[in-house]
Amino acid sequence: MELHSSDYTYQNKLASTQVNAKVASTTSWVSPWLTPLAYFLGYNLLPSFFGQIQITGKENIPITGSVIFAPTHRSRWDAILVPYVAGRWITGRDLRYMVTVTECQGLQGWFVRRMGGFPVDIKHPSVTTLRHGVQILQQKEPLVIFPEGGIFRDGKVHPLKPGIARLALTAESGYPDLGVKIVPIGINYSDPYPRWGTNVSIHIGSPIQVADYISGNSKQDAKRLTTDLEKALKLLSHDESAIATHTFAEMPNS
Repeated sequence: MELHSSDYTYQNKLASTQVNAKVASTTSWVSPWLTPLAYFLGYNLLPSFFGQIQITGKENIPITGSVIFAPTHRSRWDAILVPYVAGRWITGRDLRYMVTVTECQGLQGWFVRRMGGFPVDIKHPSVTTLRHGVQILQQKEPLVIFPEGGIFRDGKVHPLKPGIARLALTAESGYPDLGVKIVPIGINYSDPYPRWGTNVSIHIGSPIQVADYISGNSKQDAKRLTTDLEKALKLLSHDESAIATHTFAEMPNS
């Protein structure tokens, strides 16, 4: 996602209208019947599908407040594994997802939209997408954004889109003391095309405090935040061919 606000004057003006703003073309919601069913199935079926699901950094998951989960994107399984480690059965909160337009189409799109997903056009992002993202954070709901902007199966962290930093800074600057955090998550598979028996490791990094990056120069602030997030994701990613030689804290399957 890439947004083109040039300074905090614009961002603050935009953010300050969020409480009463009506977002016409970008909304999200969580189905009260599908979501509990999906969590039940996920927690019971994922451990049977994958060989091992190993997690480090569970203590870094905020259970309250405004938070953006920023995972690496290696497979479509990522969108199911993130709530497995940070969703309602762990934090008591449902997640919202900013996903690409293509992921909101067809049968998959029907499911994604009912699980809190809403689309963003990466090439031509709209102001309403930013508004809705800010609104979610202002309401202190957790938001998931894949900062690389797409799926990459080579195991490397690709240059991050600046939109996640700009959205987070817009929310924090528009609502003083909101306390927005970005939590980097490295998701790693032993097979670049996950299948039955594939091992997964999920490394959750320390939360990044967005307020620490506000200096008044929006472009420089976004650049510094993006750079630090990318560094954190690189530290949380590694070559999964050696997964068996590492010791991780394993998450209980129940």
